[in-house]
Amino acid sequence: MNLHEYQGKLLFAEYDLPVSNGKIIFKAEDAIDACNEIGGLKWVVKAQVHAGGRGKAGGVKLIDDPKEAVEFSNKWLGNRLVTYQTDKDGQVVNSILIEECTDISSELYLSAVIDRESQKVVFIGSSEGGVNIEDVAKNSPEKIIYQGIEHKDLSLPTKAENIAKVLKLNDDQTKQFIPMIDNLYRLFIEKDLSLLEINPLVINANGDLHCLDAKINIDSNALFRQPELLKNV
Repeated sequence: MNLHEYQGKLLFAEYDLPVSNGKIIFKAEDAIDACNEIGGLKWVVKAQVHAGGRGKAGGVKLIDDPKEAVEFSNKWLGNRLVTYQTDKDGQVVNSILIEECTDISSELYLSAVIDRESQKVVFIGSSEGGVNIEDVAKNSPEKIIYQGIEHKDLSLPTKAENIAKVLKLNDDQTKQFIPMIDNLYRLFIEKDLSLLEINPLVINANGDLHCLDAKINIDSNALFRQPELLKNV
C-alpha cells in the first residue's frame, strides 16, 4: 500500500525526522488559511499523487502569494496529473500539500528497501538527489552506496558513517545523520515498510539535513498489524 507524501511526513515526524511545517487541504478555499497558519512569505504547493516527477509535470510550484495556492488547487483538485511514472491517463489529485519554503544548499538521495536474498534492509544513498536514481546508477555508479542493515545491528553507527561519506556530509551533518538512520530503520521495521525513499534529502541553508520529500510503501501482507495507519488512508 502506498502512502501520499503528507502521510509519509506525518510518520517521519513521529520518528523525530526533520520535515517542513505544512498543511494538507482537500478544498481550494482552504488554501489561504493554510498559508496563513504556516506563516512566512513563500510556500510550496504540491499535488498529492502516488508518482514521482510531479515537479516537471507542473504538480509542484513555489509561490509567494496565498492566492496562487488557491489558483493551483483549483487547477489540480479533481483533475489528473500525468508524470513519467504514471500511465497516459495520469492520477487524480484529491489533496494538496502546502508547506513552508526551504532554502536548499544541496540535494541528496536516500532510500531503504528489503533485499530478499540477504534478508536485510538495504539503505541506498547518493550525493545526487532530486533526480532519477536509476540514471545515477547507470551513469555514475561510484556516487551510490548500498549498505545492508541487520536486526539489532550494533555496527549501525559505522554503517551510517559509511553512507555519510558517500553523501559528502561534514562532521556536524554526520552527527545528525547517524540517529536519522537509526530512526528510519526503526520506522521501516515497526511499520512493516517495503520501500522508504527521500528524494531529495536536502542540506538547507543552515547546513542541516531536512527530509524534503517522503515516499513510503507498506507491505500489504502486514496491514493487519497496522490498524492505525489504515485509519488515515
